[in-house]
Amino acid sequence: MSGQVVRAAAVQLEGVPGRVDLTLGRVEAMIVEAAERGARLIAVPEFCTSPLPMRPEVHDAVLPRENVAVEMFRRLAARHHVTVGGSMVVVDDDEVYNRYHLVEPDGRVHTHDKDLPTMWENGFYTGGRFYEDGTDDGAFDTALGGVGVASCWELIRSRTVDRLRGRVGVAVTGTHWWTVPRNWGGLTDRVLGPLAQYNRYLSENAPSEFARRLGAPVLQASHCGTVRTDFLLLPGTDLSVPYVTEFVGATQIVDAKGTVLASRRADEGPGIVYADVTLGAREPVAQLEDRFWIPRLPLLLRGYWHQQNVAGRSYYRRRGRAAGLRAAGSHRAAGG
Repeated sequence: MSGQVVRAAAVQLEGVPGRVDLTLGRVEAMIVEAAERGARLIAVPEFCTSPLPMRPEVHDAVLPRENVAVEMFRRLAARHHVTVGGSMVVVDDDEVYNRYHLVEPDGRVHTHDKDLPTMWENGFYTGGRFYEDGTDDGAFDTALGGVGVASCWELIRSRTVDRLRGRVGVAVTGTHWWTVPRNWGGLTDRVLGPLAQYNRYLSENAPSEFARRLGAPVLQASHCGTVRTDFLLLPGTDLSVPYVTEFVGATQIVDAKGTVLASRRADEGPGIVYADVTLGAREPVAQLEDRFWIPRLPLLLRGYWHQQNVAGRSYYRRRGRAAGLRAAGSHRAAGG
């Protein structure tokens, strides 16, 4: 509803890889806290049931299409009369997807599969249909009016703005944004230092730059804490090296002009930010670039993205898909 002012909240989460029970318990407590403090639109992070390092235990967090997380969203949305959104890895039609769920108080569930997995995420799920046929655009008609959803690096792709612009009065988003390794030695630290600085800049400014081109407020919910993962070296093999890093960026709420209304940096730990947002599409204050990425990504970052995409997709074909299907089957058998 254009012009309506809504109390919004975005959750910053420190989850436990592979432990849906523990992570979802933390998410539920924070949704309840936000609702009790008056929020009516609540964003939780991408992968709200488990962070996604490149570790085998993460496959345990792959859920069936109907699952405990969606049931929790429905229950809390109805009980507290809130609209809540976040993504999780789920199985549908024998593939694994990173599926965003936006749940309204009346029980309606709107979904969007992230268009392209980011780097090693390719080892756990495959992309949605948007880049294949233009469907699954993530723009929904809700009781709040048009609401758009996006996950992490979807926020820095021009086609995400294009699919939502003029159709939504607010975007509800989540990220899972890590940075360069801190365990590869001093030389690597010096070489990758400028990239780390730019990556942090991208992560902290993505919601504002997205809002400026979209012409609508943006909620972004983030992860925080340490990331211990494996770094795949070559496609077609399991050869990897340990990679220790941390989540970067900030949980933020920004207005349609990109002005930050509330923010909590990833290094500040778990928490919730709140702001009153005015719903409705406006004339964007920044022009949309005629290129794939909104920012100009450095060559090294683009190379990292492509190399990890290829290695991750190889792992998904060889191991990841089957492991995810098994895990979802186990959750289904257990009633979760």
